[in-house]
Amino acid sequence: MSDKDKSGMETYVVPDAPFRPGDTADFGGKWEEKPGDLNRPDPATCKTEDTVEHANGLIRVLNDDGTASGEWNPQLDANVLIKGLEMMMRLRIFDDRMIKMQRTGKLSFYMRSFGEEAVAIAQTMALDDHDWIFPSYRQPGAQFVRGRDMVSMICHCIGNTEDNIKGRQMPVHYSWKEGHFISISSPVGTQFSQAVGVAMASAYKGEDQATITWLGDGTSAQGDFHYGLNFASVFKPPVILNVVNNQWAISTHKNIATGGKNFAARGLSYDIPSLRVDGNDFLALYSVTKWARERARAGLGATYIEVYTYRAGAHSSSDDPSRYRPGDEFKCWPGGDPVERLKEHLIKIGAWSDEKDQELTEQIDSEVMAAYKKACEYGDLASGPFPPASTIFTEVYEEVPWHLQEQREELGK
Repeated sequence: MSDKDKSGMETYVVPDAPFRPGDTADFGGKWEEKPGDLNRPDPATCKTEDTVEHANGLIRVLNDDGTASGEWNPQLDANVLIKGLEMMMRLRIFDDRMIKMQRTGKLSFYMRSFGEEAVAIAQTMALDDHDWIFPSYRQPGAQFVRGRDMVSMICHCIGNTEDNIKGRQMPVHYSWKEGHFISISSPVGTQFSQAVGVAMASAYKGEDQATITWLGDGTSAQGDFHYGLNFASVFKPPVILNVVNNQWAISTHKNIATGGKNFAARGLSYDIPSLRVDGNDFLALYSVTKWARERARAGLGATYIEVYTYRAGAHSSSDDPSRYRPGDEFKCWPGGDPVERLKEHLIKIGAWSDEKDQELTEQIDSEVMAAYKKACEYGDLASGPFPPASTIFTEVYEEVPWHLQEQREELGK
C-alpha cells in the first residue's frame, strides 16, 4: 500500500489491523455469503478453474439460524455430529484446565485452540485413520479423534518420565506415531514442505494414504508456504494444504501477510484447486475435507484450503492480546463460536439438549482432572521425577555413533 508525500514521492506504509485496543470492533455484521451460493464440483473431474468462485467466496453449510443446507451439506448422521461436538467440548475443557495449570505453575507453557476447535476435529474426522497429520500448534484435537489418551498428552506437556518424546520437544508440541500424528515443528511452516514430501512418498509406493497439514496466516508469508505449494503443483501428491486464517499471527494482523485478495486465491496461481471455507462451521469443514480426500484418492493431487476463522484466545500462555486488539473482538466475529453453532444445530434437529450438554460438560471436566492427577503420578513440573539424562542418547539413532557412545560412557549411563 502506498501514498504520495508533499513532494510527490511515493511513500510506503505497513498495513495495520482494522481495530486496536480501545476501538469498537465491527466486522460488518452477518456474512453476505450463504450456504447455497456455491456448488459442489465433482471431485473426480474438478479442475483449478472450476474453483475460482470457491476461492473467492465462502463455503458454508450452517445458516445463521443453525439450519444445514446447500450442496456442501455432508448429510452426516446425528451420532457423527454428536461425536464431533463431544470432541470439540473435550478440547475446549482440556485447554481451559491446562491453561489454569500453567497459570498456577504446574505447566511451563501452553497454547489453546479457543475458537478454532472445529478445524482439526472436523477435518480429521473426514480423513481415513491411516492418513498422515502434519499439524501446527492448534490441531491437538486431531489426537482426540484418533483416540489418544489424555494422560499421555498431559505427560508430554509436563515432560515427566512417561513423556513419549522424552523431553525433546516443547509442551503442546505433540508427536504420536500410533496416530500418524507427526511432531509439531517449532520453526513454523516447515510442515508444509514435509507434508508434501510424505505425500509424494505415499504416491510413489502406491499407497492409499493422504497427508494433511496446516499453517497460519502469518506463516504463509514465509518461503516454506510457497515451496510446499510449488511441489504440490508439480508432482500432484495426495496432500491437503490448509492455511488457517484466524486473523492474527502472534501480534501482527493478517493484513500484513495476505498478499492478494485473500489466502485461498493464492492457490489458483499454482494451478491447485482452491477453496475458502467457514472455519467455525463444523459441517462445512468436514465436507470440504472429505471432498479433498476424494480427489486425493482419485489420484488428482493436492487441494488448497483457506480456513476462515478467528483466534478467540491469546496466541499462547506467553501472549497478552489486550496489547494489540480489543478485548471483546472475538464476540463480534460473524462466524460465531464453532462449539455453540454445532450445539444449536443438533438441538434444532432434536438430537441434543441443554441438559445433555451440561451433563457432558461435567463428565469431561471430571475426566480431564482425573487424567491430570494420573499423569502427575509419573512426575510433576515442580519435583519430577524427569526422564534420566541418558535418554538424550536413545531413540535418535538406530546404531549409536562411536563418539556419542563414548560420551554416554563418560556420563556413566
